[in-house]
Amino acid sequence: MARFSKLVVDTEPLRASKEFRWLYSGLAVAGFGRQLTVVAVPFQVYELTGSTLLVGLLGLAQLGPLLLVSAIGGSLVDAVDRRALLIIAQLATGATAVGLAINAALAAPMVWLIFVLSALNAGISAIDHPTRATLVSAIVGRRLLPSATALTQTLENVSKMVGPALGGIIIVSSSFTATFVIEAIAFTLGAAFMLGVSHRPAEGEIASFGLQSIKEGWKFLRHRRLLQANFAIDLNAMVFGMPTALFPAIGTAILGGDASTVGLLYAAPGAGALAAAVTSGWVGSIRRQGRAVIISVIVWGAGIAAFGLSRNVWVALGFLAIAGGADVISAVFRNTILQLAVPDNLRGRLSSIHVGVASGGPRLGDFEAGTVASLVSVPFSVVSGGIACILGALVIRKTMPELDAYVHAE
Repeated sequence: MARFSKLVVDTEPLRASKEFRWLYSGLAVAGFGRQLTVVAVPFQVYELTGSTLLVGLLGLAQLGPLLLVSAIGGSLVDAVDRRALLIIAQLATGATAVGLAINAALAAPMVWLIFVLSALNAGISAIDHPTRATLVSAIVGRRLLPSATALTQTLENVSKMVGPALGGIIIVSSSFTATFVIEAIAFTLGAAFMLGVSHRPAEGEIASFGLQSIKEGWKFLRHRRLLQANFAIDLNAMVFGMPTALFPAIGTAILGGDASTVGLLYAAPGAGALAAAVTSGWVGSIRRQGRAVIISVIVWGAGIAAFGLSRNVWVALGFLAIAGGADVISAVFRNTILQLAVPDNLRGRLSSIHVGVASGGPRLGDFEAGTVASLVSVPFSVVSGGIACILGALVIRKTMPELDAYVHAE
């Protein structure tokens, strides 16, 4: 029994904290809604235009607002009540889903409006993600943070597995409009659950929102090589090893499927990540967390490269699942390193920078994958990206040894 408990994800944070249960419930509902959009938006653009390049440019359009809000949003997270900010972010995201639903219901949906609303959604996420990260840390404390992080990763990957798969089914059986309406409802319900969390301003000296506060966050990062390496290896993995912009083309043109096949491709990394997350009871015992990150990123790159060579749907899904499993282990340790290496009154700012990296990387990855695919071929884009991810991880290990040397101390 003891050995089994070390394997299964540790649920102590849920048992110990009523507030964490409310937050977790809100994140569960909202996360499901967000994943519907992950498959619906790029597939709608691909269906309207038939262009992998435009699907890649969708990620680039999201990048500007994401980076802009990430640059200033962390200062806001550290200056105001974090619960209120998170609730506002859910409602604002729901509003963008309403806009997408209205556009999808038009006789001729406007592609430019999809780009605009997706860009707004990305900007809001740059507030949403650092706020939830700081709330988790504040609610559960240092000892339970690795387990709480594993639980949130489990939840996120349940959403990544179920949401896109259902999204593809809803698109085929109903419409894009219905998909976006369901997303809007999910974010509204998520906000309602989050009312169960108490008001949570930052602990310690609270910085005023403004330029000086933003500078303080970047100054802290400038002198922390461990955090720089932590961000760099994530950026490497997402830019070179994140070919999601190519899933509509791979699912239809290469694997011979339809929207439901595309949905399965988006869901497969989440399925693998879920399997890894629910068997992550062992993560609390790992002390060489930096090395675990490096190994996980290498496995991620190998899984993506193998996926690019696959011509069978189930084989392709299997390699994506392996990649997703490696990614969630990397995320657990990267997030733990970040939250424990930063004081609470700076966590919003550093988490916001992290969101800019973690969420901006896939957008750059979409652009990179779409561009290479349009210039050479879709398989070449995927395989070369996976190999580049592996090489990048090895370069970071060599040039930024602080990550490999990091040892977690309770």
